[in-house]
Amino acid sequence: MKKKPTTVAFSGTQEQALALDKLIAEHKDEPGALMPVLQGAQEIYGYLPEEVQRRVAAGLGVPFEEAYGVSTFYSQFSLNPKGQVAISVCLGTACYVKGSGGVLDKISSVLNLGVGETSRDGKYSLEATRCIGACGLAPVMTVNGEVYGRLNVAQVEGILSKYTK
Repeated sequence: MKKKPTTVAFSGTQEQALALDKLIAEHKDEPGALMPVLQGAQEIYGYLPEEVQRRVAAGLGVPFEEAYGVSTFYSQFSLNPKGQVAISVCLGTACYVKGSGGVLDKISSVLNLGVGETSRDGKYSLEATRCIGACGLAPVMTVNGEVYGRLNVAQVEGILSKYTK
């Protein structure tokens, strides 16, 4: 059974909108401006919600579909906000072979979150990533940048309990 996606409503500030408009104006007439503007937009907002992609597209005079295509093609972009507790599980070859798929499934079950989702209250987000360069510690996950290695499914609830209080 497929989970219903959870999303957090977009709530940008006036300061963010002004910073984005300035960024767009600085790059408007440059060829290939879409990529650097989307990168800058993600720095401003922390992710690329549809509203921001539409503003970028309109400001640069490109179709929304082009901005959306770039935003969804490159893994550096996130369409969902990160939670206060941002969890990533490596699914690179070494981690996957050593069981990271099971670790990811357990986290998803405990938090009732699918990959790429953020809880409605904005507390948790769950991402699957590719190699993070810690293959000797496989399987690996990060929580707010803190690395947990040599994991097994039985450890997941204990680790998450540090962040669920």
